[in-house]
Amino acid sequence: MRRLTIGLLAASTLLASCGGQSAAKNEANANAAAPGAQSQPAKLSLTRLDCGSATIKNFDKFFSDKPGLYENGPRDVTDSCYLIRHGDKLLLWDTGLDPTLKGKTFDAGDMILRVKQTLVEQLAQIGVKPEDVDIVGISHEHSDHTGQAALFPNAELLIGTQDFEDTKGAKDPFGPWRKEGARVHRASADVDVFGDGSVTALHLPGHTPDHMALLVKLESGPVLLSGDTYHSRDAREKRGVPPFNTSREQTLKSMDRFEEVAKDTGAKVVIQHEPRDIGLLPAFPQAAQ
Repeated sequence: MRRLTIGLLAASTLLASCGGQSAAKNEANANAAAPGAQSQPAKLSLTRLDCGSATIKNFDKFFSDKPGLYENGPRDVTDSCYLIRHGDKLLLWDTGLDPTLKGKTFDAGDMILRVKQTLVEQLAQIGVKPEDVDIVGISHEHSDHTGQAALFPNAELLIGTQDFEDTKGAKDPFGPWRKEGARVHRASADVDVFGDGSVTALHLPGHTPDHMALLVKLESGPVLLSGDTYHSRDAREKRGVPPFNTSREQTLKSMDRFEEVAKDTGAKVVIQHEPRDIGLLPAFPQAAQ
């Protein structure tokens, strides 16, 4: 299994495009200048994967701590995951709903859940086996983002520190990474995933204690994957805060930072639960590059 060095950044040294540069990137630049070093950046691509869908029975009640912010009634949301290729390295971002829901319609109380295909089945269509995945990156601890993580037990796990702690217990989705010697990168600040500034996990707490979003600097232009900073386009417009978020104050600060990064980088924002944002990326099995 290929081991990766994942560089941890201090929050104040986030992005080269925002005026900062990580120690990992400085080292990468020095290596690139050394005789015989590879000068070309790693080829980068982003593929959207379908990790399920849900019908929220009352979108306003479920997703807003201020009643009346959204229209009452049901609304469909999507559950999106992403495969990022960085040269010969593979990062899987979020892992969707439980694969045992495949082919079922499951009433979870406030929502109805569905899964058409598992991640493993979709990855097989593009020639990727579970053991090929080098990193599983989890935006946060909620079950619609962690459901299929255990299908990739050989990968390194990248997850927020407290989110990893919160998931311990009988329904722990991260069993493979609780074992001695398991590779877990616990994050409580931004993470330069490949050490060259091309893919950055942004520490944006509030939805959960150590929630993260993901900035991918494609050749065609940067893409900013929301995690659950927002759940819909109107949530972004209205700065809606779900009642189950761990901190309203942190959520609003993280929204401010998310927007700052989007503006400073010119990134295309993709809200992971927004069905209308599916079309912002090429349809599977095509990849954005």
